[in-house]
Amino acid sequence: MPLIELLWPAFVLAIALVFIHAVFGIEIIRRGVIFTDLAIGQIAAVGMAISIAFMDGSWQNSMTLLFAILSAGVIAWANSKIKHVEAFIGLLYALGISAIMLILSKSAEGVELFSKLSAADILFVSPEEVAKNVILYIFVGIVMFFVYPRMKGMKKELLFFIMLAITVTSSVQSAGVLVVFALLVAPAYAAILQSRVKPLIFSWIFGSFAIMSALFSSYYLDLPTGYTIIFTMVFFSIVFVVFQSI
Repeated sequence: MPLIELLWPAFVLAIALVFIHAVFGIEIIRRGVIFTDLAIGQIAAVGMAISIAFMDGSWQNSMTLLFAILSAGVIAWANSKIKHVEAFIGLLYALGISAIMLILSKSAEGVELFSKLSAADILFVSPEEVAKNVILYIFVGIVMFFVYPRMKGMKKELLFFIMLAITVTSSVQSAGVLVVFALLVAPAYAAILQSRVKPLIFSWIFGSFAIMSALFSSYYLDLPTGYTIIFTMVFFSIVFVVFQSI
């Protein structure tokens, strides 16, 4: 079977992940709340872990979305009310990761499940899952490009974090918390530090090249896909940032 025919769902999902997360990543870096996505993703994964550990996987989407929206609401409130909000968001992340370990500690597959929640394998994702994610990302993209810019104040703040929570809910289940963090921050960071191309366009191009390189490396070198994406995305970003600063 030709490689493209075998892996096209992974390629489509990878590009979709890059495109939607760039929209949020640039805004997160500009706001100076880098760990927002990581905290939301980690708390969302708590809902997923509860579903797996206590509900035999039932209500997984609902539990993940519930915990993501709750954490997004808390962060949206904290962003306007609490001093040194980045420290508060870091504590939420620590709370989430420790909660997952406690929830999964009694499971025989706890370590394996934790690894999956951190960085999943998207190399052989099903076309059905790709279609579901792409439809959701199109909806989020429409909201962020056409509705979000017209809003003001707390409503705008809440909409941003709710859309981020919805996106992270889907992405965490498909790719894992750390992959989502790398996708949000690495391309956007490189994009903001250059001035030749519009940041969003540059982030899309940069992220697409990095994630395609990661998928091919994972396939041909038989490496864990999630961590290959994280390493490649972060490595490319660090190299670019260093050379940009010389």
